Amino acid sequence: MDEKNNFLLIIDDDIELCELLNDYLSNNGFTIGCAHDGVTAVQRAVSDNPALIILDVMLPKLDGFEVLRRIRARSATPVIMLTARGDDVDRIVGLELGADDYLPKPFNPRELVARIQAVLRRVDTAVQRPAVLLTVGELRLSPARRRATLAGEELALTSVEFDLLRVLLEHSGQVVSRDQLVQQALGRTLAAYDRSVDVHISAIRKKLGPAADNIRTVRGIGYLYRAAGEDD
Repeated sequence: MDEKNNFLLIIDDDIELCELLNDYLSNNGFTIGCAHDGVTAVQRAVSDNPALIILDVMLPKLDGFEVLRRIRARSATPVIMLTARGDDVDRIVGLELGADDYLPKPFNPRELVARIQAVLRRVDTAVQRPAVLLTVGELRLSPARRRATLAGEELALTSVEFDLLRVLLEHSGQVVSRDQLVQQALGRTLAAYDRSVDVHISAIRKKLGPAADNIRTVRGIGYLYRAAGEDD
């Protein structure tokens, strides 16, 4: 693994869990840093420039949601949130605030490694993309620069939101299944009862404003992007 891309920051007040993850992830080629409270977490997330952050919801001083909110105000570093199993509210809120993925506790460390690798693979692939500009109507995406504009105004998209919108524009006028979106934008397979794509699409629609209607829901299948004025 490339040295500059192997540093992970684990933010969790469970010191024993951090130690276990440190050992396991280190054996998988990662370098690990840990923070055990929200205030320290925000500072290290910005100063340490990690390739990815693993963030627990329950933290002292600042909870995980506030930590994520402050990180997103200053950084687009990928974040995987750790949530209580069965707590859909935490997962949805985390995704809405800009988390790239989530994993419910307790979890298998192998699953965490798989999620980490999927997110980092997606980020690395995005960096290597050729300088092809995607344009549909007034929406423009530059995959190489990770920049999106609508009618000339820049859109503040998270990393996952950008990739989902990229996939939809690459297949403009075609229905893209939720399975395809997860595989091509998140770099993993769609799990049963996984609604993360729907939450991200909802966030994208809010940011598109009046152009939100261009993303059509195809019930039971997935989504379709079409420019205003095109026939259904």
